[in-house]
Amino acid sequence: MSDSVSGCTDIAAVTEPEVEALVKGICFKTGPPRTLGVEVEWLVHELHAPRLPVSAERLEAAYAALRTVPLRSALTVEPGGQLELSSLPAASLTECIGAVSADLDAVRAVLRAQGLGLVGLGHDPWHPPRRYLREPRYDAMEACLDRTGPAGRRMMCTSASVQVCLDAGYEEPGPLGHGRRWWLAHILGAVLVAAFANSPVALGRETGWRSTRQLLWTEIGPGRAGAPASDGDPRAAWARHVLDSPVMCIRRDGGPWEVPEGLTFRQWIRSGAPRPPTRADLDYHITTLFPPVRPRGHLELRMIDAQPGDDGWIVPLAVTAALFDDAQAAETAYRTVKPLAERSEGLPAPHNPLWTAAARDALADPELHEAAVACFGTALEALPRLGAGPRVTGAVAAYLDRYVRKGRCPADDLLDRPDGTAPAGPPPRTTAHGKDIRQ
Repeated sequence: MSDSVSGCTDIAAVTEPEVEALVKGICFKTGPPRTLGVEVEWLVHELHAPRLPVSAERLEAAYAALRTVPLRSALTVEPGGQLELSSLPAASLTECIGAVSADLDAVRAVLRAQGLGLVGLGHDPWHPPRRYLREPRYDAMEACLDRTGPAGRRMMCTSASVQVCLDAGYEEPGPLGHGRRWWLAHILGAVLVAAFANSPVALGRETGWRSTRQLLWTEIGPGRAGAPASDGDPRAAWARHVLDSPVMCIRRDGGPWEVPEGLTFRQWIRSGAPRPPTRADLDYHITTLFPPVRPRGHLELRMIDAQPGDDGWIVPLAVTAALFDDAQAAETAYRTVKPLAERSEGLPAPHNPLWTAAARDALADPELHEAAVACFGTALEALPRLGAGPRVTGAVAAYLDRYVRKGRCPADDLLDRPDGTAPAGPPPRTTAHGKDIRQ
């Protein structure tokens, strides 16, 4: 959501073969999985009256104060005023958790002084979408997404996620090969949707979906928010998808950006109108595609709802890292979720029955429940091999006991409340044993 590419125009137009070569070379940079990253999005609310909308003036004052705070993570603001921290690539899970936790502590201290706080929910349970940022990119995005219905505005302004960023993997085949990791992300991704679903309420009413956020992505449509068609070569499949996906906007150095209808990037190249697309246009076009797994030199897993509690984001980060970056765990996860692939009916995520069940039913679905229990157990065994300490493994074990084994997810906690909405304050930052989980 906060992606940007500076510069609207350059000189040299790109051809279809050049685009294919650039996409294949840029988006799948292979090598040993060495680094890890996370992007955590948060809704911002009034500490003492969370159902009241935060005014634009209060948000602006708070974000101005935050810009003076030295952070290791990149701090950005989403169209509806959500706050996002994006970590630098970290050499280990422990390093990633430590850096982001320290930044979040600093951010919360500034917000607290303003009477504001962060809440981890995949979708705002109370407020309708309201634009905070007024920029050409988001004006164009809103105009484009409005053509498919209201889901686009809600995604822009009322949703939040935990996005895990992994290296693409080895060129060679095997459990850490880029082809296997690409496939695994699209099948295991449904298990992650189900296990961490945390958005069952919108406008104060139950939606019938445990992950309303994932429902919104589905409603936006396959061209904008879908995975490429299944193909043996991830590079070729993604290159075709980039070329054949609709252009969101044609940028200008001055004035509003043009929002064409039904124009794919391939068609833009062939027509050259209203001007030929350039390398900068290609780079920008890729940032306007929101599949559940986006290759950007690394793999960006975008399907996990924002999590409750100050440090709820650590559990999905740890589980995902373990299942992808430990070779033994990756092989076990692959064998565990392979039977689920049949339920996709050969259709790309998230527009298939498997992902629909994950978003709607979460771990109430028996097959997703069974796979989640096995995957969490596998992750727990692998985490010490990745250097995770007992407090992180304890947090994963507590989540497994509280939710996964019982066929529950955080959305079920919200649905158990009489009003179906989140509590006014976050739970304490501890495991079941009362220890800080960040170390």
